[in-house]
Amino acid sequence: MNNQEGTNLICRMPLIAVRGIVVFPGVTMHFDLARESFTRALKVAMQKDRNVILVTQRDTLIESPKEKDLYEVGVIAEVRQVLHTPDGVTRVLVEGKKRVALTSYRMEDEYPQGDCCILDEPVRLDARKNEETAICRCIKDVFEQYARLLPRMPRELLASILCEQDEQKLFEHIVFNIAIDYTDKQAILEENDFIERLNMLYQILVNETDILQLEQKIQEQTQSNIDQSQREYYLREQMHLIEEQLGDVEDSMQEMENYTILIQKLPLDDANKRKLEKEAERLSRLPSSSQEAFVIRSYLDTVFDLPWNQSSHTKVNLKRAQSVLEKDHYGLQKVKERILESFAVRALLPEATGQILCFVGPPGVGKTSIAKSIARALGRQYERISLGGVRDESDIRGHRKTYIGAMPGRIMDALTRAGTNNPLILLDEVDKMSNDFRGDPSAALLEVLDSEQNHAFRDHYVEVPFDLSNVMFVATANSLDSIPAPLRDRMEIIELGSYTREEKFHIAREHLVKKQLAKNGLKGTQCRIPDDVIYALIDGYTREAGVRELERMIGTLCRKAAKKIVERTCKKVTFSTDTLTEFLGIQRFLPDAQSKENVVGVVNGLAWTSVGGVLMPIEVLVLPGKGAVECTGSLGDVMRESAKLAVSYTRSVAKKYHIPEDFYQKNDLHIHAPEGAVPKDGPSAGVTMVTALVSALSGCPVRGDVAMTGEITLHGKVLPIGGLREKSMAAYKAGIKTVIIPDGNLPDLEEIDDIVCENVQFVPVKTLEKVLETALVPMDVTISNVATLPSPEICHV
Repeated sequence: MNNQEGTNLICRMPLIAVRGIVVFPGVTMHFDLARESFTRALKVAMQKDRNVILVTQRDTLIESPKEKDLYEVGVIAEVRQVLHTPDGVTRVLVEGKKRVALTSYRMEDEYPQGDCCILDEPVRLDARKNEETAICRCIKDVFEQYARLLPRMPRELLASILCEQDEQKLFEHIVFNIAIDYTDKQAILEENDFIERLNMLYQILVNETDILQLEQKIQEQTQSNIDQSQREYYLREQMHLIEEQLGDVEDSMQEMENYTILIQKLPLDDANKRKLEKEAERLSRLPSSSQEAFVIRSYLDTVFDLPWNQSSHTKVNLKRAQSVLEKDHYGLQKVKERILESFAVRALLPEATGQILCFVGPPGVGKTSIAKSIARALGRQYERISLGGVRDESDIRGHRKTYIGAMPGRIMDALTRAGTNNPLILLDEVDKMSNDFRGDPSAALLEVLDSEQNHAFRDHYVEVPFDLSNVMFVATANSLDSIPAPLRDRMEIIELGSYTREEKFHIAREHLVKKQLAKNGLKGTQCRIPDDVIYALIDGYTREAGVRELERMIGTLCRKAAKKIVERTCKKVTFSTDTLTEFLGIQRFLPDAQSKENVVGVVNGLAWTSVGGVLMPIEVLVLPGKGAVECTGSLGDVMRESAKLAVSYTRSVAKKYHIPEDFYQKNDLHIHAPEGAVPKDGPSAGVTMVTALVSALSGCPVRGDVAMTGEITLHGKVLPIGGLREKSMAAYKAGIKTVIIPDGNLPDLEEIDDIVCENVQFVPVKTLEKVLETALVPMDVTISNVATLPSPEICHV
C-alpha cells in the first residue's frame, strides 16, 4: 500500500475490516461483527487498550479480504461497548479517534493486524474562512430540500443542523445522518483539504436531492394514473347501472343531438346536411345493438373523421425549398428546376390548381423520395397511395355503405390519415393499375386529378361531396405506355433518366454510405468505404438505372464489417478494391468490350440502354463472295437499314479512299455487334458502321481512343441523336479520350457531367467526311505517331 503523508509510524494493532460503512473521527456509531477472525481481533483489543484500526472493504461480498481488498485510509477507533446477541453476532459501539493510513496488513497470532501512520487533520486556513462559511450555507440550503423530500427525516435533526454554526460539527452531523453510498464517504474521508470535503458533501447532497425529486415525481404520476383508473371504473359502473334502469331511449337521443351539432359545423350545403341529419335520426330509432345501427354509426363517424376544416399552414419559401431538394437529392437539376417553378406559381397564385406532376423513370432513381421532399419543402402532410396491382374501381371511389365490410376509398382514407384537407398525396406506380369486370380504376382517377371536377369529389361510401382542389397530387410511373391517354393528359410528365456513373458515386458517398452505416449499427470510425471501392461497386457489381442495388451492396459490406467487429477480429474495417472479391465474390459485370488498339474494321460505338450508356464496338469483315451483306448481333430493323445506308455511302466514296469500286460485287460484308444475345436497335450506329466499312475495305486502321455516335443520311450528313449524357459517361468510364458527336447535339453538352467534360474531347461533325477524317489513321502514319494526329474542330467543353 502507498503511504500517505502522516506523522509517526505507530505500533501494530488489531485491524477490523468493515463492510458498507465508513467511520469518521469524532463520530460514534455501532456495527455488527460476525466474521471469526475479526472477532478475535476485537477480543485482543479489549484486553489491551480497546483501540482497533477500522478499514472499509472495497467489495462488501468478500469474506476473507486481502491487503488489496482494503482501502488505504481508515481510522483508529476506541471500542466503547461490546454486546453479544443470541444468534452469534457481536454488536460493537466505537468512537472514531484519528485518521490513519494503512501501511501493511497481515494475519499474525490468528487475528488480523495492521501497521498504520496517523494522518493530519484536514487543513483549515483562516484566509479561507469566508469560503467555508459560503459552502456551509449552500449545504444547509440543499440539506433543507433533501430533508423535505425525505419523509423519515426527524424535524429535530433538521433544526439542529440548520442552527449549527461550527463548520466541523455541521459536517460531522450531516455525514453521520444521511444515507449515502460508502464509496462516497470513503472519498470524503481520504480528502485532506477541509473545503474540498465540504464541496464533495455539497455535490453528494445535490445528487441525492435530484434523485429524490425524480422518485417523488414517478410516485405522483403512478398514483395519479391509479386514481384516474379507479375514477373511470367507478363512473363506468354508475353509467352501466343508469342504463339498466332507464334503457337506451335517453342515450340514443343524446347521441343524435351530438351528431346534429357536428353536422351543422360541416362546410356542406343544406341538402347534404339534411341527408346526414336523416341518418342520425334513423340511428336514434334503432336499437343500439342492431347491425344497421352499427353501420350508420360507422358511416357518420367516418364522415366526421374527414378533415373538413383542418388545413396545414403553407407558405412557399423558394430558398428553403431549394435547400431541401438539394439536401435530399444529388443531381436531377431539370427536375428540381421544374418543381421550383411550380412552387413559384403557387407563391404568386395560392389558389392555382391543376398542376399534377407525374415523375416517369426507371426504378430506383428517386421518384418517390422526391415527392416526400416536395411535401417537406411546402410544409404539407405527406401520404402515399400505392396503386400497383389495383384492379377495382372501388379502391379509389370506395364501396356503397350498404355492402358488408364497406369502407371509403383510398383517397378519403389518405385524407383521414393526413388530418388536413391540403396534404400532398403521392399516387405511386400509377402505371401498374389494371382493369377487369369490377371496373377501371384509372377512369376513377380522372375525376380526382381534374381540377374542374375534384372540388366536389363524391366517394361512394361517404356520399357527400369533398373538396379535393386544395390537395396536391403527385404521381410516379416507370413507363407511360400503360397509362391511358385521358389520364396522361391530366398530368404534366417530368422524365427522370438513369443516373450516370458520377451521380451514383456522389449519391453513394453523401447519402447511401451514411444511411447503411447507421442502419447496421456502425460508426464512421469503425467502417470505411473509400471512393475507389464505390467506383468498383458501380462498375463491377451493379448495372442499374437507379441506386437500389448499389445500396444493397453497400449494406452487404456494412454487415460484413459488423460481423468482423462483433467477432473481435478487428476494431476497424477498411475495404479496398483488392479485397472486394473476398466479401462480394467475383465481379458480376465485366467492363464494356472496346477496341483499345488501332484496328482495321473495328470501331467503338456508343449506345444508350435503360440502365445508362454502354460502349458497343461494331466489327466489319470483308470476305470473297458475291456482294451479300450479313448483319448479326440481334440487330433490329432500324440498325439493319443503317447498315444498308452505310454500304451505299461507302460505294459513293470508294474512289476517294482507294477502295475497289466493284467491291460490292466481288466481296461479302459481315457486320457484327458483340454481345449477340442483347437486342439492339436505333439509328445512332450509322456513323460507326460507315467508319468500320471504310476501314475494312481500305485497310486504314481506326483510332482506338475514339468513340462515336450519330445517325446518317444517304448523302453523308450526320443527324443528332438522343442519350448523349449517358453515352458520354460510358466513353469516359472506358478511358476514351475523343468522342465524335453530331453538330446538332452541341446544345446537349450543357448537360454533360463536369468530370466528363474535363477528360473527354468532343468533336462535333456535320458530315461523314469529317468523321472519317478524325477516326481513321492514314496509311502512311505509324501507330506511334497516332497520338500526334490533329483532331479537326475539337470542341473543348
